[in-house]
Amino acid sequence: MSAARADSTDTMMLTVFLRHDQSQNLEQIQGRLDEAGWWQHFPPVGCEVVSWVVAMGVGQIVTLRLPVARLAAVNVELERRAWGVFHTDFYPTYDFVPVRERLIRESDERRGA
Repeated sequence: MSAARADSTDTMMLTVFLRHDQSQNLEQIQGRLDEAGWWQHFPPVGCEVVSWVVAMGVGQIVTLRLPVARLAAVNVELERRAWGVFHTDFYPTYDFVPVRERLIRESDERRGA
């Protein structure tokens, strides 16, 4: 990610935990997602999927990059399409890799490495 993109004040990253409703089996979950148009409408237009992983025993973890003005649209699509299938948690996030790289360099310099 470029520095300009990382520092942009008009975009944000949002990590969404989609915790599986364990009272439903996979076929029931997929059927409800199909009925809700989940795969066709989430994430909403203008949002970029940064990562989408499955954590066994938890559910799906989706990180989006989006214009701040699209945050409400993300919320509405989750309410329309995910409720009843997933329990949701939201976390504003940021890319720590560039920060980590800087901290390593600074630590190496302090240690004289």
